[in-house]
Amino acid sequence: MAEHTTWDTVILGAGAAGMMCATQSGGSTLLLDHAKAPGEKIRISGGGRCNFTNLYASPENFLSANPHFCKSALSRYTQWDFIDLMARHDIAYHEKTLGQLFCDNSAKDIIAMLQSEMAQAGATLWLDTTIDSVDHDGTDFSVTLTRLGRQQRLTTRNLVLATGGKSIPKMGATGLAYDIARQFGLAVTDTRAGLVPFTFSDARFKPISGVAHPVRATADGKAFEEAMLFTHRGLSGPVMLQISSYWRESQPISINLFPDSDPFETLRARRQAQGRRNLTTELASLLPARLVDHLTEQMDLSGNLADQSDSALRHLCDALQNWQMVPTGTEGYRTAEVTLGGIDTDMLSSKTMEAKAVKGLYAIGEAVDVTGWLGGFNFQWAWSSGWAAGQAIAQSRA
Repeated sequence: MAEHTTWDTVILGAGAAGMMCATQSGGSTLLLDHAKAPGEKIRISGGGRCNFTNLYASPENFLSANPHFCKSALSRYTQWDFIDLMARHDIAYHEKTLGQLFCDNSAKDIIAMLQSEMAQAGATLWLDTTIDSVDHDGTDFSVTLTRLGRQQRLTTRNLVLATGGKSIPKMGATGLAYDIARQFGLAVTDTRAGLVPFTFSDARFKPISGVAHPVRATADGKAFEEAMLFTHRGLSGPVMLQISSYWRESQPISINLFPDSDPFETLRARRQAQGRRNLTTELASLLPARLVDHLTEQMDLSGNLADQSDSALRHLCDALQNWQMVPTGTEGYRTAEVTLGGIDTDMLSSKTMEAKAVKGLYAIGEAVDVTGWLGGFNFQWAWSSGWAAGQAIAQSRA
């Protein structure tokens, strides 16, 4: 063992939540990460521009076994607080759709901003570091790690679990936070991939891969309206990522191809005006032509509009507005944007993010059983929960 040092706070994970916590915790704070650079998920998010929050962020945009848990942190560090921080660092941003805010320039601006805030707070960052073990003597935690080819041991009064979930393992994601939580007696809820594309074993949509269309999609009673994208593996696009968080294996999903209009009234009016036109031609003016070609394999679209009775038209439109299918599964953690589930919120204080039964142990961000919708909500949870833990640590030292 080469070295042994003592810190007030050690934070495991230099992602969004961990970095935010380090800007607030005060004292001697050490931030550790296995990667060669901090904030890697920030860097790749939003096509490199980072959807860093949402104008409409509220507790209703989050999934958790305890839907009330997120309220305290979200109300004390809001989207407006993070927007103010961006303004203080002169980082330009824009709203894309549905309240989603993106950097004008690059996600790297946010990483640089957080690093600047950490430096101002006196926090230390160690990268390319592997956590070997964590122990607790009843008062302090000891962390054994390997860095620069040498093993070291750290002692700290406060240990923060901010290593995220299992999503995107190619970036080094693991279940480390869950393992440490269990080691100290904290329950971990079942975890699964969230905000992830659906797959179908028969590759039924491969011929129309690349086709996109706005729809209303429903899974387990929860509906979203956004774009759906057909892929060679199955279904993707924002709306599919959203309902994937609510879907369970073997459940059907329902797709309304006309979320903002009444196809029955449209087709009936066209039948009156130009009934001799082909039904597929008329549908292709309302839907992508390649999608209509695919639908001809699923339902009878033969004949002219004039051949369709009101009853037949109604039956067809009902099918188009309630297209039912059962995905084989999802693409899993490989492409999932988040991990659903995590450290049980019953084990934590909603105000401080500290473990109720283990003084000085905190859990924040994606490691906790709080998962946001697509659209900047998960970053807002990282900022809010990281801030709450950092504030609590700073106040505990006062």
